[in-house]
Amino acid sequence: MSYHPGVPRRTRRTAPEPSDPLARAIVQVARQAAEAAARRPEPAELQLGGAGSAARDYAEASRSPATRRAYRTAWRLFTEWCAGPEAPPGTQPLPASPALVAAYAARLAQLGRRPSTVSQALAAISVAHQAAGHPSPTRTAEVRAVVAGVRRTHGAAGSGKTALETPALREALSAIPEGTSRGIRDRALLLLGFAGGFRRSELAGLDVEDLELVPEGLRIRLRRSKTDQEGRGRLVGIPYGLHGETCPVRAVQVWVDAAGASAGPLFRTVDRAGRILPQRCSERAVARAVQRAVRASGGDAGRVGAHSLRSGFVTSAARAGAPVWAIQLQTGHRSLTQLHAYVRPATLFQENAARYVGL
Repeated sequence: MSYHPGVPRRTRRTAPEPSDPLARAIVQVARQAAEAAARRPEPAELQLGGAGSAARDYAEASRSPATRRAYRTAWRLFTEWCAGPEAPPGTQPLPASPALVAAYAARLAQLGRRPSTVSQALAAISVAHQAAGHPSPTRTAEVRAVVAGVRRTHGAAGSGKTALETPALREALSAIPEGTSRGIRDRALLLLGFAGGFRRSELAGLDVEDLELVPEGLRIRLRRSKTDQEGRGRLVGIPYGLHGETCPVRAVQVWVDAAGASAGPLFRTVDRAGRILPQRCSERAVARAVQRAVRASGGDAGRVGAHSLRSGFVTSAARAGAPVWAIQLQTGHRSLTQLHAYVRPATLFQENAARYVGL
């Protein structure tokens, strides 16, 4: 999870008027906004009883749990910053002025936060304001100019995690202990995650009922994903592998037998004693499984994560000559631009236009 600057909560203090004209203007706007908020009537939805509660529940469900957690954290850190020494005395986070939000975005950038982290913080601020019935302060030209400057100065691309391509995956798999509950689960996690090009949320969310064994391999019903929040679902085929030790279908079968699972979560928690518990494993557990295997094989675990399986599959498939449309069908990427970010490095010298110019 991205980190934002935060300061310990403290009691609000009375301070003299700042001498700087801009600071005085910000203080005045913040005070006027706070007074307006205090006079604001109770929102109508709070007077609707059960219907209002149901509406809020449905609105909450419009975003994934991971997004909601990220927004809650980002909003909490913004409110803490507003209560801290860097914000003018008496600053209120809701409603916040565009000048205040712009200053916060600039401060995040000064502290070395990535542009994507700044954007996430602003998205959380925008959602909080809209939920409270206030116009979003992030849509103003002032805030947008700051964001554009942050991206231009610091770049929009993050370092990301290293793609775990087929050779590196084989090494990681060879280091997983055999015959242990955790080892059996981790092997199935890595192989299925790689062969399906799955996101960690998709892997963790699979149920046994989503799998169907067919002559060609496994047919998996992906009920919901990051780009399918409405749950339309899609089918993913996992063919048998060419080698028994790296076959995702066989690895999943071994895990299901070991877990004795006929229904419910496919990938389950394994405690320190090696006992398989009925609870679904977390998304973080998927990342830890990847890092644990890479570390055991002598690799740098800090450079890989759960996404390394997905990006590694795309890169490996592209390097092996798989057509882009087939890769996209497997991974469910909605954007070819995003997919090409992984395909391009792997095919940099395949069908390169410079080969045709006769140099």
